Amino acid sequence: MKTFTYQIFATVAETASFKKTADQLNITPSAVSHAIASLESELSLPLLVRNRSEMALSQAGADILPMVERLLNEDRKIHARAANLAGLAAGNLRIGAISSVCIAWLPTIIQKFKKNYPAVDVTVFQGSFKEIEEGVAQGRIDIGFSALPSKESLDTAFLLDDEIKCITQADFIPKNGQTITQADLENQHFILQRADYDSDTKAALDELDVKPQAINYSIDDQSILAMVEAGLGWGILPDLALTRLSGEVKAYPFEKAYFRHLGLVTNPSATADPLVKAMKEEIIQDIM
Repeated sequence: MKTFTYQIFATVAETASFKKTADQLNITPSAVSHAIASLESELSLPLLVRNRSEMALSQAGADILPMVERLLNEDRKIHARAANLAGLAAGNLRIGAISSVCIAWLPTIIQKFKKNYPAVDVTVFQGSFKEIEEGVAQGRIDIGFSALPSKESLDTAFLLDDEIKCITQADFIPKNGQTITQADLENQHFILQRADYDSDTKAALDELDVKPQAINYSIDDQSILAMVEAGLGWGILPDLALTRLSGEVKAYPFEKAYFRHLGLVTNPSATADPLVKAMKEEIIQDIM
């Protein structure tokens, strides 16, 4: 179908790689190359700029991409609506989530959802809050977990206040014995995951007067715990990120409590989609 050619183009724009696109769509790299070449020929426009080390959208490709994404989103909604009218719970549901949500919530949520809708393919895209909101706004993600308030014009639903904790070595004891104060933070270095360095975490660090030069970044939350355990610095992680992680460390609240406000974001055009509604209900029921 012609829409699959558009899907190939949109995926290449996202991955910047024919091979990654082929792997994601279960086709060959040559099929990806052929589809892009055919589309460029049909439109009489170069959609990609290629060189030995990288691939990027041309100006024409960048201009056309939002229209292609809207077309793909409408095509998905047509199929979802047709399935609903036929009494079939089939289709594809695309979820956007940060790493802690992927670890702590999604396995159980998706497992329960699949019991009720076994014919639905659920795809998870992991990224930062910004990437998730952009994906939902552009129709590439159906429902996303993000920090509220949303920076995009999206429909939102509050889930919970996730307290931000300070992660220290197991033998550390705060000066007041219970919470981390400004006095505990002197000369400390912090290890964060860049994707979770959102506005709420940044606001806490700014208020605590933690300088950017005192911050290093790690790959994931488990790596942060390992580095803290090894005495390489302290971590700052929300409660949710700690639910399935392990390590010989301590998690202390700050003297003044800090939170990130987690919620669901959906594109207003997809809010009435039956699969989106069903997943939203499953998430809210499971978490709240």
